Amino acid sequence: MMSNARERLLELTRQKGSSLARLSEMIGRNTTYLQQFIRKGSPKRLEERDRRMLADFFQVPESELGGPEEKSYNSSSRLPLEGGWVDVPRLPVSASAGPGSAIGDELPFDNFRFSKRWLREQGLEGGELSAITVEGDSMEPLLRAGDEVLVDRRTQPFRDGIHVVRLEDTLLVKRVASQGGGRLSLLSQNLAYPPIDVDMNEVEIIGRVVWKSGRL
Repeated sequence: MMSNARERLLELTRQKGSSLARLSEMIGRNTTYLQQFIRKGSPKRLEERDRRMLADFFQVPESELGGPEEKSYNSSSRLPLEGGWVDVPRLPVSASAGPGSAIGDELPFDNFRFSKRWLREQGLEGGELSAITVEGDSMEPLLRAGDEVLVDRRTQPFRDGIHVVRLEDTLLVKRVASQGGGRLSLLSQNLAYPPIDVDMNEVEIIGRVVWKSGRL
């Protein structure tokens, strides 16, 4: 038998005219996440972050979704639904974690929806965000082919990390590290791939990878 939290989530989803798959994507999970929670009891309970986002979306106390009684919905403190969410475009573009992928049409075909509060908590409020797909295996196990990554394209001082870069006419997703002297190393997680050393003038840093979505 489903727990009260599972029954309530299913009831709220139906009342909203939404789907468990869309809600799973909204909270940054794979599309089967909430279906498994309700039907299979896995996970046993919603994580606090997921529960909070869903409670805000449905405008109900967190206790209805398995949270403590004291964590109640407060209409005076909740972000208003209108303007409380940010649609991040999903682009039909692939950044290769292997030998390189040609740049494609950048007109969005869909969106990920994130709460403004979650973006603020991640330090991404005001970011210039878009989502693209990873190809290849050179960033495994961190990033796998088919994962979608959230790229923050706003101008900011460079720091080492996972970035999407343009090298000649291809897009790559690599760990980028400064070598000093105006040189950069494009590093793979998969040690079968050697580093690519380039001059900073030879590569364009498109943006920093700040989040990923992928199937388990």
